[in-house]
Amino acid sequence: MSRKTVVVFDYGTGNIHSAIKAVELAGATVELTRDKQKCAQADGLLVPGVGAFAAVMEALNAVDGGEIIDRRLAGSRPVLGICVGMQVMFENGVEGGVDTQGLGEWPGTVRKLNAPILPHMGWNNIDAPKDSVLFDGLHDERFYFVHSFAATDWTLDVMPPFPAPKVTWAEHGERFVAAVENGPLCATQFHPEKSGEAGIRFLKNWLATL
Repeated sequence: MSRKTVVVFDYGTGNIHSAIKAVELAGATVELTRDKQKCAQADGLLVPGVGAFAAVMEALNAVDGGEIIDRRLAGSRPVLGICVGMQVMFENGVEGGVDTQGLGEWPGTVRKLNAPILPHMGWNNIDAPKDSVLFDGLHDERFYFVHSFAATDWTLDVMPPFPAPKVTWAEHGERFVAAVENGPLCATQFHPEKSGEAGIRFLKNWLATL
């Protein structure tokens, strides 16, 4: 079987080098680029993200990131968002009193977690659906989180014949969305590239869906 090709979207932010290494270890051929044609043609597009919601959106908008992601999803081409790369898939993010418009792939707001200690940094358990494809064989594993903001509600209502999204949860002060499997669009609040062998196995599961 030929190796899957994955583009790590180079839009000027994100934990790029460790993400590239992790996806390579999972078995893909990886390229770091913002070239629109390469982003469109790759088997998978990985959207990393670290830092503030507004800064990530500004960087994405500067390179037509929303258009690139939209076009892939319209053609059922897989996209994986990580950390803030997941958060920006929601309608908006509120940080420091500033409300920033996201990519709007999912309804909802990303906001500061109601937790005694922030950031939420370290290993945590996840609560994944039993029929999750991405967490196949990983339901008892822990994953590495570094964040203070998250989506705490899931309100997307999908009608048949479209399958309902699979939403994975975690808890730090309150429950929040830890991962989503929604057709070609998947995302994680945790960092697979920092989650050791469990993270590599997660990425292998994602590659198997491409």
